[in-house]
Amino acid sequence: MSASSITYLPITKVNQVASTETSDALAIEEPLEIKLEHGSKENRQVQNISVTMRTPGNDAELALGFLFTEGIIQNQKEVASIAHSFIACAENKENVIQVTLSEDIIPNVRNTERNFYTTSSCGVCGKGSINAIRTVSAYDHQPKDDNFINADLLHQLPKTLSVHQEVFADTGGLHASALFTPTGELLLVREDVGRHNALDKLIGAALNKNWLPLANSILLLSGRASFELVQKAAMAGITVIAAVGAPSSLAVQLAEEFNITLIGFLRNERFNIYTAAHRILITEHETTH
Repeated sequence: MSASSITYLPITKVNQVASTETSDALAIEEPLEIKLEHGSKENRQVQNISVTMRTPGNDAELALGFLFTEGIIQNQKEVASIAHSFIACAENKENVIQVTLSEDIIPNVRNTERNFYTTSSCGVCGKGSINAIRTVSAYDHQPKDDNFINADLLHQLPKTLSVHQEVFADTGGLHASALFTPTGELLLVREDVGRHNALDKLIGAALNKNWLPLANSILLLSGRASFELVQKAAMAGITVIAAVGAPSSLAVQLAEEFNITLIGFLRNERFNIYTAAHRILITEHETTH
């Protein structure tokens, strides 16, 4: 993230004895319109795909990750270029980005019409959504059980993430998604006002590095684990998800369906394992009956 992700606004700070005029750092939130150019050389077309509220920064990763986790594209090799579109705007902001696909690549734009996963309140049938994910994913959703994680290591991950949440440290207003190795090494972290955007940015960055599928890694979420976040992780082949907050019931159902280890309430030296507990290696001093 960059300085453009933060703005400073005047505020009145009030306590029990006095009020003070000062300034406060806030995370910037602005819309990003994602456009997709595709088609044959003779019949190119530009299609509006989505508008999402996001924190400026890593926009190309966000657009790439979104198109992949929504099943619109299969991999980054289908993409010829990603660039902001400079349109007339009174404030001259870069809030439109265009993804140009290579010639003759046919995107699965039907998903944008059905709008399966764009918001956590889309109201679709849970089982139907799970089946839809299975049809558009590039990876097998019954991964091998070879990504084993030491339980003691998990306790350290939120502390490591907090050190690297630069904008959150200034504003307290962002979600983060982070990718770790099974030994606890931090690989990537991305922040955004939207939890789904933070994960799309992370997956987009991993796509650019040719890291997918991410079967031998740990995804850490700074907040709760919703259905759409587990869906995006499943699309990227992630096998272990740890969230600082609570999972939803449909998130647990999806994780169980795809043999993903889902951990919630990872804080204060404690956590709950909701699915695929066999991947977490628990030492004797942590086991109680």
